[in-house]
Amino acid sequence: MTRTWSTPAPMVALAWVLVLMLAIATFLADDNAGRLLVGLATLLVSYLAAFATLARPRLTAGVDGLSVRGFASTTHLPWHEVKIKLQTTRRLGREQQTLELDAEDRLVVLTKLDLGADPEEVAGVLHALRP
Repeated sequence: MTRTWSTPAPMVALAWVLVLMLAIATFLADDNAGRLLVGLATLLVSYLAAFATLARPRLTAGVDGLSVRGFASTTHLPWHEVKIKLQTTRRLGREQQTLELDAEDRLVVLTKLDLGADPEEVAGVLHALRP
């Protein structure tokens, strides 16, 4: 049985709409400083939208292990090498959970935005799938 997780498609579409709006705002800006700032914001959001588009699915769990997709490559982590941990951090007055996949030579940290699901639920599914 194979399970996958990725950034929700409506959120990726919203990011591309935001890129389009920022690009239009860049051309409509009437001062050079504003054009530069909005142009930089356009580049940043474009990078994030491209990453969310190309790195789908972000995490795949199968019988042979986990696969984590990035911008240009996919990293395979066999089950026997992976420790699955939940990490809770406090930022800006809020607690946020992340899923940590700790392999021998790699540490992959995935957020709720990366997974499109609660990291605690994903950890439970991964523990159940682990042979």
